Amino acid sequence: MKESANHEAFLAALSAIVGANNVIVEADLAASYLEEPRKLFFGKALAIVRPGSTAEVSSVVKRAREFGAAIVPQGGNTGLVGGQIPDASGAQIILSLRRMKAVREMDLASDTMIVEAGLTLAEAQAAAAAADRLFPLSLASEGSCTVGGNVSTNAGGVAVLSYGNTRELTRGVEVVLADGTVLKALSKLRKDNTGYDLKDLFVGAEGTLGIVTAVALKLFPIPRAQATAWVGLESPEKALAFLGLAKRRFAQEVTSFELMPRICIDYDLRHAQGVREPLTGKHAYYVLIEISSVARDNIDDSVMALFEEALEAGLIEDASLAASLDQRAAFWRIRETMPDTQLLEGVSLKHDVSVGVADVPALYQMGAAAVEAVAPGSRLVAFGHAGDGNIHFNVSQPVGADPKAFRALTGAVQEAVFAVVASLGGSIAAEHGIGVAKRDALPRFKDPVALATMRAIKAALDPHNTFNPGKVL
Repeated sequence: MKESANHEAFLAALSAIVGANNVIVEADLAASYLEEPRKLFFGKALAIVRPGSTAEVSSVVKRAREFGAAIVPQGGNTGLVGGQIPDASGAQIILSLRRMKAVREMDLASDTMIVEAGLTLAEAQAAAAAADRLFPLSLASEGSCTVGGNVSTNAGGVAVLSYGNTRELTRGVEVVLADGTVLKALSKLRKDNTGYDLKDLFVGAEGTLGIVTAVALKLFPIPRAQATAWVGLESPEKALAFLGLAKRRFAQEVTSFELMPRICIDYDLRHAQGVREPLTGKHAYYVLIEISSVARDNIDDSVMALFEEALEAGLIEDASLAASLDQRAAFWRIRETMPDTQLLEGVSLKHDVSVGVADVPALYQMGAAAVEAVAPGSRLVAFGHAGDGNIHFNVSQPVGADPKAFRALTGAVQEAVFAVVASLGGSIAAEHGIGVAKRDALPRFKDPVALATMRAIKAALDPHNTFNPGKVL
């Protein structure tokens, strides 16, 4: 904020817009907004401002521009790269969209719903289900992350293989721009070639170009049948061959394909209550596969036939098909607890990267060698969405290692992993974004022309750097 600005006058102006109860300045009430879930990024804020409508967001932006204050948009505060956390100056305001939770429209003829940005992902899923539709975006944090945050980070999750990431699930957006004007691009149309598709500027922009206040989302028929199974196999190469076989049999009905090494199961068994071995024996690698059909009532027999063919071909070693909804939930619990159980094994250096699906085995092999070279004895805990090439290439400290000493290797390990990803033509940020965590690395791995274009767009839409300064660029 400008030195001449009067903080009290600014806060009074904000209170007049959103109500005094929705301008939070008390340290104890603001604390949960000021650190990210892994407690790696902390900040200070002049205030937490909680608007209840797009009109209020617009007015807050206009006032902030008048007083020279920067705005950090925040949804459910579940991001892992620091993009939703203010800096340490205490001069920025957090604009929390959590009060904006309306389902504005449900259009079943066009399979679209329009929701406000503060609706949680779980609430969006429930709204779709109540209308006999599926909104397929699925994340571990879906109970607390918000639709606006999902759009701003272009969230992915476990169903990208079949349905796409948030960008592909977004038909239109409503966005408050840096001067307070409102871009009304909440189109439900499947075809609209009237110039630039502006919504894609804001999907994945991490709040640096505008504040997303509402979104038009694609809906799908609810599957009539689902089959969920754990599969044990020898290697990532065998996993990809098995994926190819599954896609030849089921095409787009393969909705999830999660790959993980044995160490992930070991962590869960040690630390996650109620988790059991998914198969009778131990295997070097595992796949959690889910197949969903809207056209048939029962697919279990077809899935069992897939397993028989894969066994005969030597692609898999064992498989277990969930026999009930409870067992399906138990299968998914094994996968969903993996990020948390890593933390109980000491320092975990996390890398959210993607490569071409065919390059996933090379990522495992080359990445393991690269990490071992800079951090000998580290434990590779690389798992994730192999069906779309997104692997959470995480590295646990060696058993008995000093946490501080291992944490000091963060930069070296990151550079080693990123170098391998770049050599494979991959991305250093698959679904968690850039934020602060990868901001300084981005120029080394992004095409210079692309980066210059991004800076030009930022300068054009936010010339005073009001929105989320210091993030992404």
